Parts: sequence; structure tokens; C-alpha cells
Amino acid sequence: MAELEGPESPRRSSGGRKMSLQRCETCSKEEAKYRCPRCMKYSCSLLCVKKHKLALSCNGVRDKTAFVSVNEFTDLNLLSDYRFLEDVGRTADAAARHLAVHRPLPRRLLSLRNKAQKCNIDLRMLPIGFTKRRENSTTFNSTENKFYWHLKLVFPHCHAEYTLKRVPDDKTLADILKPYIDPVESDPVVCQRLKIYTASPQSDVRILMKIENRRQNSVRYNELDASRSLLDNLKGKVIIEYPTLFVVLKTLKNDMMVLGQDASESAESSDGESSSLSSMEEGEIRDSS
Repeated sequence: MAELEGPESPRRSSGGRKMSLQRCETCSKEEAKYRCPRCMKYSCSLLCVKKHKLALSCNGVRDKTAFVSVNEFTDLNLLSDYRFLEDVGRTADAAARHLAVHRPLPRRLLSLRNKAQKCNIDLRMLPIGFTKRRENSTTFNSTENKFYWHLKLVFPHCHAEYTLKRVPDDKTLADILKPYIDPVESDPVVCQRLKIYTASPQSDVRILMKIENRRQNSVRYNELDASRSLLDNLKGKVIIEYPTLFVVLKTLKNDMMVLGQDASESAESSDGESSSLSSMEEGEIRDSS
């Protein structure tokens, strides 16, 4: 953006009348009111400003890298240099971020995504720098032909979250939840924290997973089957890095709308919704196919 030419600092005579330091260098008739930040020429009016730019091919933008001798160096020059260095730093940082976001996926992640596609799971990866990308520890064991998932369990009624690693894909959701909400098999410390769940009948427990690819004002959840394996429950769904399961109770009020439970909503496919994914921390999720 071009810098506006500003008026030069006027000097006052002993009688208090303002006096110009210079006459206009374009018309040589009037007292100068402006000084070009680029070529430092004096002008008296907008017309002369335009004339000098045309005659000297001057764009009026101050040269931030122009040499300034020590004798002429002022606080304004110091401030200008400081801002210039800040601009350079921001530009370099933006360039580094651009490369990180658009960097191709590593071979390991490409293989993981391809294995998921064969299981009818749309596994998508976030760019480098995102928290979920750093956390994800999901692997695929080729010998066993099995996924070992990084999994997050969220218990909204108790404001509790737990992260599980290396969860085999053939394990049922009921077995995954036993160490947390089963009154007999759960850990005593966890049981105390999640006592509202352990005290409730297992039939009241619902397991939900957020549907991706939906508008911000139309968040919906899929209800999963606790008796089926994790792999079976993930089939046909979009997963961003790793699954996050929300465990809620039917008897308690929550704001999670299950897809199709609203009579006014048709059970349409989420793939036709907006391509902007609601689970992003920052930036756009990319499908590196």
C-alpha cells in the first residue's frame, strides 16, 4: 500500500507566522506543503504532487531500505527499521506455515489412510501443527490385519475426558467402556469421578460420535452400537485423525442432537453438506488424494 505524502513540519518566524522550509520544486511558485516520502521532493498542491510523480516516475512509497547516515538518523528512522523487521518476520513465518500446511502426507499416514478406505472408513489427516495431528498414535498391524486406534472418551455429564492408545479395532464398545463405567470392573478412582454413570443402568448409556462435514449451526451425532466392534461402528463414517466418543445418559438432558431424532430433519447423508469441517482448530482440512 502506497504511503500518503504528508505535510512537512512548518517553521515559525519570530512573529508567529508559519514559514515553509522550501518552495515547491515542481512549479517553483508556491510555498511547499508536502514532501514525497520516496524522493523527498517538495510540492505545494495535489496537482504538483501528481506532476512530480509523472515526471520522475515516482510512486510515492517510502523506501524502507534506503541508506540513512548516522548524523541524520532519528527516532523515527529507528521505529521505521523496527517495523520493517517485524514485517519481514511475519512474511517469513507465513511462508513457513504455508509450506507446512501444504506439505505432502508422510508415507506412513498415506498407508494408514488407504487401509482405512479399504475398511470403508474415510480417515482424514490434519496439517502439521494441529493438536490432533500431534496426539494421534493410531497404527495398523499388517500381520494381524488390524487397526490399533488412538481413542478419546468424553463423559459430558462429569466433564471428564480419557485418552486410550492402541485400542484394537475388534474390541466392542461395551468392553472399551467397562474400565470406566462398569460398577464392578471400573477403576475405583475413575468410578468415583464417573459415579453418575456407574450408578445408572447400562441400558441408559448412549455412545455418540460427532458427524463431520456439517454446517456449524447443524451439528449432529451418530449413535453407535455398544455391542458391536469399534471397526464396525466406524465403517461408513468420516474420522478426523482419530475417533472421539461421547458417552451420555438417556435420563439426563444434553445438547447433543442425534441424526434423525428430530422429526423435521430427514436422515440425509452428511457427505452432501458443507465441505468446511467443524472439528478444525484452525485452517482447512485437506484431503490429500
